[in-house]
Amino acid sequence: MKPISWKSEWLPLVRQHAGRVAVSDARGDVTYADLYAAAAGMAARLLACDVAPGEPVATMLPNGREAVAASLAAALVGAAEAPINPAFAAAEARHCLTLVGARLLLTSSALDTGFAGAGTETIIVEDIAPAAFESLPDIRVDPGTWGRIMFTSGTTGRPKGIVHSHGGRWIANILQRATMPVAAAPGRRILLMTPYAHGASLLTQAFLDGGGSVLLLGGVEPDTVGRVLRAGDVDQIFAPPTVLSRLVEIVEGEEIAGIATIFTGTAPLSTELYARARAIFGPVVRVTFGKTEVFNPITVLTPAETDRWYDDPRSRSSICVGWPASGVEVAIGIEEAPVPESPTGEAPPDQPRVGPVLIRAQHMLIATLTEEGVREQAPGEFHRTGDLGFVDAEGRLHLVGREADVIKTGGYRVTPEEIEAQLRPALPGGEIVVVGLPSSYWGEVIAAAVAGAPAGWEEALAPAIEAMTRFKRPRILAAVPAIPRNPMGKIARSRVRDAILDRYRLIDGRYPRLEAREVEDSTD
Repeated sequence: MKPISWKSEWLPLVRQHAGRVAVSDARGDVTYADLYAAAAGMAARLLACDVAPGEPVATMLPNGREAVAASLAAALVGAAEAPINPAFAAAEARHCLTLVGARLLLTSSALDTGFAGAGTETIIVEDIAPAAFESLPDIRVDPGTWGRIMFTSGTTGRPKGIVHSHGGRWIANILQRATMPVAAAPGRRILLMTPYAHGASLLTQAFLDGGGSVLLLGGVEPDTVGRVLRAGDVDQIFAPPTVLSRLVEIVEGEEIAGIATIFTGTAPLSTELYARARAIFGPVVRVTFGKTEVFNPITVLTPAETDRWYDDPRSRSSICVGWPASGVEVAIGIEEAPVPESPTGEAPPDQPRVGPVLIRAQHMLIATLTEEGVREQAPGEFHRTGDLGFVDAEGRLHLVGREADVIKTGGYRVTPEEIEAQLRPALPGGEIVVVGLPSSYWGEVIAAAVAGAPAGWEEALAPAIEAMTRFKRPRILAAVPAIPRNPMGKIARSRVRDAILDRYRLIDGRYPRLEAREVEDSTD
């Protein structure tokens, strides 16, 4: 691949779409001309600070025009943008800054909580004047140069830095646009409500490169979202399942016409939620599989194929995420102790083998940053995603759980997602999450945590539990106030486990049970 010039990539957009709306946020609309002028001003400031190609430059900004401009600016100077989620706690943000060794942080006055202790200079983006985009120097970077550092969500530990190259970033954007069911183009508009530091930034770039526009909200704002959907102000939406669930609640019982595509992924989409969304928006949901380590798209399930899959009874037992995208290889690895599909521990002969999901792609990570240092990805090396899955007879990838979440109970290995899929339809309301509780007798006890369910939920679940394979049945049912999630909205199973053990004491043995902990007297 030849050296990459982001200025050359984007200059035609600035000229062709100058007066069109690029981004809309809480403050209104900003045109292509103004957005890229703001980016040019920030890029000029970075150059004045002697930022070199591949140097990490951190950004921490709320959803809005400045977040978009800062991302563009970092690319324009060839830096490795390290976007930090503003939802991270201060200590976690400092950890990210230290991890990448960023000497510069682009942020807003509202978020400037003082990161001098991390050895980082803070630059307030509101203080930077726009500049003429054409006046920027044409910086060309080798495609292997560090181009973006994404942070893992920290669900199982402190966030790691995942390094992507400029070349990988360029390829990922081309693939993103190529796999869209409806091309990003002038007149097309997408609604984004998740943190810009993650998936929203990739879709923003794809829409801007096509001449479309982005409505970037700070979250799922019910009044605004309801008004936008009913008025037909957008024709595409990015909605991971947690966001899609809230959208459905806002417009349940209505029919919203004009939505061409709902992009979803990052977490399992249940059959129940898909059915509710389809009743409102029609068969427009596109499922993808994406990881911090491999930019979207990894696999794709088109709206038509998504609809076909969720009409299949097998959709309750696994999560189908579609066929590999161009340039992506998916393989199923070998586990030391596979998840048993029968009491013998052997998969039935007519079932595909379940194992660790491995991925190799042109647009995958080139290195991982941890407190121990930098681990470079070897040429040709597969990335082990941490997911368990299988490839069906049609070549589609299915996910059945996470390796780290597998519950080891009584000599068996069970995925919590499988149990949740069987219990969720019987739950009269609320949420259910399955975890393993440490047990000296069983290894782990299968426990189902339920939040927000009406009275009588235990009795409602009883028939579904009785119908399950014996070793997969939850031995513990526990009510919790809420299901803990990380800043990206993903369920934090370790915190679910903690929530159970904070409220209850496990009485271990062959027939385990929970005993409520006494509330400490606050007057002591």
